[in-house]
Amino acid sequence: MIDAYADPGTPDCRSGGRYLWWLVTRQLGRAAAGALLGSVWLVLMALAPYVLSRAVDDGLEPGNLAALAGWTGVLLGLGTFNAWVSIMRHRTMTRVRMDANFRTVKVVIGQAVRLGAALPRQVRSGEVVTIGVSDVQTISQCLTIVGPGVGSVAAYIVVAVLLSSISLPLSAVVLLGVPVIGLLVRPLMGRLQGSETRYRERQGRLTARIGDLAEGLRVLNGLGGKGLYAASFRRDSRHLLVEGYRVGAVTSWLQALGVGLPMLFLAVVTWLAARMAAQGAITVGELVSVYGYVAVLVVPAAFFIECAYQVSRGLVAARRVVRFLALEPSERLEAMERPEAPERPEPLLDAPASPSALRDPESGVEVAPGGLTALVGARPADSAAVVDRLGRYTESAATWGGVRLDRIALPQVRERILVADNEADLFAGTLRDLVCGRWAPDGREEAAIARAVHAAVADDIVRGLPDGLDSPIDAQGRNLSGGQRQRVRLVRALLADPEVVLAVEPTSALDAHTEAAVAARLRAVRSGRQTLVTTTSPLLLDQADTVYYLVDGKVAAVGSHRELLDGEPGYRALVARDADAEEAVR
Repeated sequence: MIDAYADPGTPDCRSGGRYLWWLVTRQLGRAAAGALLGSVWLVLMALAPYVLSRAVDDGLEPGNLAALAGWTGVLLGLGTFNAWVSIMRHRTMTRVRMDANFRTVKVVIGQAVRLGAALPRQVRSGEVVTIGVSDVQTISQCLTIVGPGVGSVAAYIVVAVLLSSISLPLSAVVLLGVPVIGLLVRPLMGRLQGSETRYRERQGRLTARIGDLAEGLRVLNGLGGKGLYAASFRRDSRHLLVEGYRVGAVTSWLQALGVGLPMLFLAVVTWLAARMAAQGAITVGELVSVYGYVAVLVVPAAFFIECAYQVSRGLVAARRVVRFLALEPSERLEAMERPEAPERPEPLLDAPASPSALRDPESGVEVAPGGLTALVGARPADSAAVVDRLGRYTESAATWGGVRLDRIALPQVRERILVADNEADLFAGTLRDLVCGRWAPDGREEAAIARAVHAAVADDIVRGLPDGLDSPIDAQGRNLSGGQRQRVRLVRALLADPEVVLAVEPTSALDAHTEAAVAARLRAVRSGRQTLVTTTSPLLLDQADTVYYLVDGKVAAVGSHRELLDGEPGYRALVARDADAEEAVR
């Protein structure tokens, strides 16, 4: 099975089917072993009726106890050996499925890492979650076809040959019966693929909506959009439910046919064989063997339907994975991350020697040195886009001290301008490791850490943990609340102490009392430094020197919080709900 640290290889992304075949070829020996064991397992099952017929004709009917005991012993040995083959087949196929599962997970994670900052701009978070949670399982399950699927074909051929030695008409019925079953099921496969595709797409969108709702509930409530968002979520949920019923309807028919058609097939062949036995065309032992052959053939016939069902679902899942793997990082973003690239002939410039204004011509926002600037927009995405441009995470004409950001050496930009995202990753480690960032824990004096913790109103977090700053924190801060995680991220940003901080919704998960304390302390600790925050909270806006009000991504008004409340009805409507909440708290 694939090693956790091994290279998963380069997947074939030309189609969903080619991707599935690539998963098979990555473990060709194991897949071949699964096919061989599956074939032996089902062929031995098909041989059991032959042995049983010999026991009847050679031992039971003539009363030859020695022959009966001999054939009974052969049947017992055959069953025992086949039980061992079945165990090995199951173990091998489990490894085949797990290898495909882990390999797909590795290539998906590798692609997510490769996309980097371009990932959320190209694919919804729900799509990635759906791939990681359900699609990888569906893909691995469909590889059952390389074991029992191949074995079913082998058993089908063996049974047909054995039946031909008894009766050619019966053999013809069997040879034609299984393809007829396949033809009856085939139309449902097309319907299942279409229904599964629509269901998966809606599932991905709804998963993304759940994530958005969980992340922005407080902001939505402040904007008065919680009811609207909930109504939209209910509507999408109903659509997903309808698609789920459609998938379930097709699946139930497939599963019913997978059981019913083979049993009907068994009844027809048994009836024909019984008539032939009554007419003396075949012996009683041969009648028993025919029944056994067809009973065994029910298993391959059911496997044919099951494999077709699993492969149909696997192709849908594989297409989603292939579409994700086909995404490419933005060429413009890559060019900015590699300023030394030959396609940019202009020499790179140094960053301004002294604090200078950051300006985004596209929106009209300017972050002046030495002050706290706030950015308010009805659509959070507009404010985040401004931060991305000012932080040089997307191509733009943004300037720093009158020089375009993309003309300045990227290491200098990253060293002096910090984008503090309220959803930035928190890696597992001690709290001290998390807040110190790339610096070693001993590289920061305790006094500096204490000041940053106090400024982010995170003293209660440190006191509440058993070992304070040396307490272990789970990956993504899972053992912390949402508000605690947000304050830990703020501690990390303040401790880095960059010249410019661009903070995205730094207090959105905090209660009003904590938020008010953070707002006041943030202004104090960043006094004389260049700071921009995106927010709709009046508690934070009231501390800002300058507030920019965005409409459709452009500056519609600029001034202090009080000035905009008095002179801009749209601004007042945007933040008034939070203001009412603040008054209620007071």
